[in-house]
Parts: sequence; C-alpha cells; structure tokens
Amino acid sequence: MSTHAKRERLLLADLLETAGPDAPTLCEGWTTRDLAAHVVVRERRPDAAGGILIKQLASRLDRVMAEYTGKPYEELIQLIRTGPPRFSPFSLKPVDEMSNIVEFYVHTEDVRRAQPDWSVRELDAVFQDALWSRLERTARLMGRGVPTGLVLRRPDGQTTVAQRGTPVVTVTGEPSELVLFSYGRQSAAKVDLDGDEDAIAKLHETKQLGI
Repeated sequence: MSTHAKRERLLLADLLETAGPDAPTLCEGWTTRDLAAHVVVRERRPDAAGGILIKQLASRLDRVMAEYTGKPYEELIQLIRTGPPRFSPFSLKPVDEMSNIVEFYVHTEDVRRAQPDWSVRELDAVFQDALWSRLERTARLMGRGVPTGLVLRRPDGQTTVAQRGTPVVTVTGEPSELVLFSYGRQSAAKVDLDGDEDAIAKLHETKQLGI
C-alpha cells in the first residue's frame, strides 16, 4: 500500500512537470526548478544537505544546489519520482514516511498555492491525523523563534504549544493548514488567529517560523 509520503512525492513530481521549470513557488526566491533541485539534493546528497540546518555547510550546499539546478529539468523530475537510492535512509519506508510526509506535502502546496487559481485540497481524515502527529512532534522546533506565545489548535479542540510566552496567539485550522502556517507559509494557510492584535500582526510578519 502506498504511504502518504509516496503519494505526495508523486503528486509533487506531477505538479512540477506540469508547471515547468520557471513557475513561481511559495519559497521566496525559488522557481520550480530550484524547488526540484532542493528535493533531489536533500535525498541524494547528504554531504551537502546538512547545509540546510548547519551554517558551516551552507557554502557547500550552495555549490551542490547550483550543480543540480543546472541539470535538465526532466531529469530532476524523474529523480523525484523514482525516489532516493537504495543506500539512502530515505529508501526505508518507515524513515520515508516519518521524514517526508510533511516535506512533500508542504512543497506540493508551495507549487499549488503559488498559482492564482489554487483551491484548498480535500484531504482524508487519516492523512490529517498523520500530519497532526508530525506537527505535535515538531511544533516547538518550528515556533522556537517567534516573538509571541503560540498555540496551534485543531477544529476539534486538540492543541499543541509551539512557543510559550505572552501574549499568546491561538491559530486554529485543519492540521494541513497548521503545518503550512508553522513552516512559514502564513500568508497561504487557511487558519483563524485569535489573540492580541499587535501579537497577531507580529506573527504574520515574522520570518522565524519554520526551519
């Protein structure tokens, strides 16, 4: 049975192919070609992908990204579709699902929601629960730099704290939308914010959400 991560991987590849290499994305400064290269480098070049989080490796990541963005776009799409090589931890289904369910969902929406005619996808409850489970584990990492207290709330009342502090802003939405908000896509996420007006304004403007 296909996993959620596998499904989102194939959907992302299809969207990238349809959009072409020069379409905009929600990733500031990135076209679809840049996004495709990022996905491939993350899975296939662990020697460079660490630069996403480790500043000392950032220059190496930049060089490798430049190498991959120079590859034929069709080749990048095929590498995404076929997935990581066998020696990669991402080739193991449990690791793939744990590490990529959010990664591919967010990047799929990065492509979809950068288009003027996008609409919210109808996602099944099992997938929403899977996204919520991942968000509960990563919320404090995503929210560690925000300037306000931050609580994420599902419509059914389940909550997770992304940042302690006052004043507190409560963000309510489906897990899929809360994931996008927490990963720095505030303007594209369909959520409701409740709290101090100044705090809400700061939260909308902050660049500190996400990795």
